[in-house]
Amino acid sequence: MNICVLDGYTLNPGDLDWGSLSKLGNLKVYDRTMPSEIIERAIESEIVLTNKVIIDDNTMAQLPKLRYIGVLATGYNVVDIEAARKRGIIVTNIPAYSTNSVAQMVFAHILNIVQQVDTYAKEVQEGKWSNCPDFCYYNHTLMELAGKTIGIVGLGNTGMATARIASAFGMKVVALTSKTADRLPEGITPVSLDELLQESDIVSLHCPLTDSTRELINKTTLAKMKKSAILINTGRGPLVNEADLATALNNGDIQAFGADVLSKEPPTADNPLLSAKNCFITPHIAWATIDARRRLMEIAAENISQFIQGETIVNQINK
Repeated sequence: MNICVLDGYTLNPGDLDWGSLSKLGNLKVYDRTMPSEIIERAIESEIVLTNKVIIDDNTMAQLPKLRYIGVLATGYNVVDIEAARKRGIIVTNIPAYSTNSVAQMVFAHILNIVQQVDTYAKEVQEGKWSNCPDFCYYNHTLMELAGKTIGIVGLGNTGMATARIASAFGMKVVALTSKTADRLPEGITPVSLDELLQESDIVSLHCPLTDSTRELINKTTLAKMKKSAILINTGRGPLVNEADLATALNNGDIQAFGADVLSKEPPTADNPLLSAKNCFITPHIAWATIDARRRLMEIAAENISQFIQGETIVNQINK
C-alpha cells in the first residue's frame, strides 16, 4: 500500500516520528506540495494525506489508484467530498485531537491580556523595574478573572473545555448554544447573542464557520459589547470582520483582541489587525502542541489501519 503525505511539515517539523504510518505501507512524506506537483507525487498512491493541499475532482481524476484521502486536520473543506463519494474514495478527518490545546491557548491569550505578561517581561528586560523607586513596577491596569463573565459562542468540544477552565477560575459562564439549559453542565447559562455580547467581560469564539456565522463579529455586534470587553478568537478567522474590529480597537470601543486565526493565513501585510491597538495575534499554533500533534498522528494511523483491514472507519466523513 503506497501512502503519500503531501504537506507534512506543520504536523511534523522534525520532533515526531512517522513510524506509525510507515509501518502501514510504503510511505513518502513531502514537507510541502505545490498544486502542480500533486499528480507526480501521488500518482502511485492508494492513500493520500493532506492538511491544506486541495484535492478536487480534477485531481482525483488524474490519480487512478487513489482509494483513500486522509485530512490531517478537523476541517475538511480542502477535499471535494461529493466528488470523492461518487468515485468511491474514502475521506477521513481527525476530530477533537486538539481540544485541550486550543482551550489552553484561549486562556494564554486571556492571561496575557489581563496580566500584561509579555509587556511587563519586555519592560523588565529594558531595565524599567531596575530603575523603579518602588518594590514593584506597573503602569497598566491588571484584572482578576474571578467573578467576571465569559461569553462562549459555540459549545462544541473546545467551547466546553474553555467553559470548564473558566469555571475553575471562578468566572460566570454564559453561552450561545443550541443546547437547552437542562442539557448543560451546572454553571453554564444559555443566552441569546445580544445578551452574551452585552453581559460578557470576555467573549470567546468557538462556533463553526457557516453562512450565518461569517463575520458574526462586525460593526453592529461590536457596538453591543462593553468598552472594557476582551474578544478572543481561536475558531475561524472569517468569524470576524477584521476591518470593523480594527476600527473598534483603535477607537477604544473594546479593550483588546487575542486571536490565533485570521481570515487569510498567512496574513497579508495590509491586514488592519496587524497594526491595531491592543491586538495580540499568534500564528495559528493553538492546535500545534507536541501532545496534540502526536495525538493527530496516532488517530491518522488508526484511520488508515481500519481502512486497510476493512473495518468500519470511525472518522470517515463521506459514509
